[in-house]
Amino acid sequence: MDYLTTVLVKNGLIVAFLVTGIIVYFSEWLSKTLTNKKIPGSALAIVTGLVLAYIGGMVTGGKKGIADIPQLSGFELMGGNMFRDFAIVSTAMGASFGIIKKTGLAGIVSLFVGVVFSFVAGAVIALAMGHHDAASITTIGAGACTFVVGPVTGTAVGASSEIIAISIAAGVVKSILVTIGTPLIAPYIGLNTPQAAMIYGGLMGTTSGTAAGLAATDPKLVPYGAMTATFYTGLGCLMCPSVLYLLVKAFY
Repeated sequence: MDYLTTVLVKNGLIVAFLVTGIIVYFSEWLSKTLTNKKIPGSALAIVTGLVLAYIGGMVTGGKKGIADIPQLSGFELMGGNMFRDFAIVSTAMGASFGIIKKTGLAGIVSLFVGVVFSFVAGAVIALAMGHHDAASITTIGAGACTFVVGPVTGTAVGASSEIIAISIAAGVVKSILVTIGTPLIAPYIGLNTPQAAMIYGGLMGTTSGTAAGLAATDPKLVPYGAMTATFYTGLGCLMCPSVLYLLVKAFY
């Protein structure tokens, strides 16, 4: 057992990919068997990952989720910034610039509408939770945009670690909802063209949720939706701690 543990620790990243593959395979099987693919396998995989992270944190008392277990320490690298950014950039490789140009003004407008709408929804939730200072309202509102915009904004405006944690949770919930909801609503909103996918990505943001939802809808749409969703994250990181924060501060 000591030898096996040593092998797992020394090959942590390979083990992380192996475990992830098993989770994805099992999630796809559950999606097909129990839900007739009405709930995407990617959504089930995300939920499974969150549950395992919680269990890992509870068992070890650490702060890195499942990566606190030595045999699964490779998840710290696999789930880190490097692989996240690589995955986001790689999604753009299959996109056609000609089709992107056709989206034009509608794609740009969708970005601003998406960021402002999500921010306002998050701000309303923050007020309902009893937060009345500008930093907290802005941070939670930014978290409703994505779980990346939330902590970036919270750090910039000086929000507490508890508020930043809430903003991340809000972004994760949104990501899961978009992942599950996209294939369900796609037939009703005409989400079947690259242009529609780009506008959808601009409205929804949350690159991970949009990419997973579009993958369950039509894999060919993923590069387009993920591209505008990535711009959404960048726009949110610019607008939330500056313009939107100043607007909130003017009222509170």
